[in-house]
Amino acid sequence: MDIEAGQVAELVREGKVQLIDVREAYEWNEGRIPGARHLELGQVDAQADTIHRETPVVFYCRVGGRSAMAANAFRQAGYDAYTMTGGLLEWDAQGLPLEPEGGHVADH
Repeated sequence: MDIEAGQVAELVREGKVQLIDVREAYEWNEGRIPGARHLELGQVDAQADTIHRETPVVFYCRVGGRSAMAANAFRQAGYDAYTMTGGLLEWDAQGLPLEPEGGHVADH
């Protein structure tokens, strides 16, 4: 299941979701959503026990492919898991905040 970027921003502001960035380290360093946690896609399974089952989790990446894989796997494991529609590119296109100051969406 997908959640639109604007709705994700609202849920993060309200503290109602865990937001996990599954991109590579260089992508994370160039720009990310404030309040997100970084777990590269290859680390997500190993860190599953650090992701709370009681709180919905939203995964995001650059455009949505990697985060969809993570969300599907977690949903099958019984989590309330989602992917952010359009990824960080859509978040940025909507003018939503990135960190650090001057942060941007990394090119592949």
